[in-house]
Amino acid sequence: MPSAQPPRAVFAMDPVHLPLLFPPPLMARLQKTVDIDTALVVRDFTDPAAASALARAEVLITGWGCPQLDARTLTAVPELRAVLHAAGSVRSLVGEALWRRGVAVSSAVTGNALPVAEYTLAMILLAGKDAFGHRERFRHTHAYPSPAETSGIGNLGRRIGVIGASRVGRRLLELLRPFDFRIFLYDPYVTADEAEALGAQSLPLDELLRRSDIVSLHAPDIPETQRMLSRDRLALIRDGGVLINTSRGALVDQNALTDELVSGRLSAVLDVTEPEPLPAGSPLYGLPNVFLTPHIAGSLGNELERLGLVVVTEVERLVAGLPLAHEVHRADLARVA
Repeated sequence: MPSAQPPRAVFAMDPVHLPLLFPPPLMARLQKTVDIDTALVVRDFTDPAAASALARAEVLITGWGCPQLDARTLTAVPELRAVLHAAGSVRSLVGEALWRRGVAVSSAVTGNALPVAEYTLAMILLAGKDAFGHRERFRHTHAYPSPAETSGIGNLGRRIGVIGASRVGRRLLELLRPFDFRIFLYDPYVTADEAEALGAQSLPLDELLRRSDIVSLHAPDIPETQRMLSRDRLALIRDGGVLINTSRGALVDQNALTDELVSGRLSAVLDVTEPEPLPAGSPLYGLPNVFLTPHIAGSLGNELERLGLVVVTEVERLVAGLPLAHEVHRADLARVA
């Protein structure tokens, strides 16, 4: 999009996110590249106060809280050429009308992958030491465990099963390399040689579940992955195994998982559930073998700045006439989040 004049851009998101996504240094860098009113953040594309800016906008910088860009919404932005999303998945944001218009779409999902991978690594290390179980027991007994009680824990040679070589899955595989783990990977789009290059052994899903001590979910939420961890597949995980889910709750049969956890056969670290949040009466809130967090693995707080940086870099590439580094293509949505 090289031109003599900087392209006109508009923020479209919940304004509460803007200061964290674009702190002053990043905002100043953005203003050097595009013509943007930093005081205008649009949530309603029918708002008369935003009509003039939207009518001239060539770039939308979107984020959480932006309405779906369907045919009706797009009538407000006839000059639109690019949507740069300062968040992860664009699945619920973009529609058929946007693709028909030929609008370029970019996502900061790569920036969001790192904190999720970091969270997962931390949970794997803690789960390998049975830190959650020991904390619960220590709270009640005030006594140190005996050697017999710790004989089965530790991270030396721990078998980690990663489901999905998504952006998060790949970042996690990178973070796991320095440790003394044995790593398995299931992803139908990754060959055995590619898995080996990522530091993992490729396995069919059922075999991965049977052989892993800790299973971590990083597959996208698409029709093919709905309830991929069914009751029968959860039963394949060895007694005492740990399931970590930072992907989407819909990938797991929630009722079957609840039964496994209530029985005490498995443990879990769940940052996402189905539904989200769980009903107030769910037993998972009180189980000692469940570490439940409120969808915090992704970018929060100062981590949002990383997403803003991805978008600013994309804007600079766009203005320079370079290809977007993180473009999302229509075909991608069939197999990514």
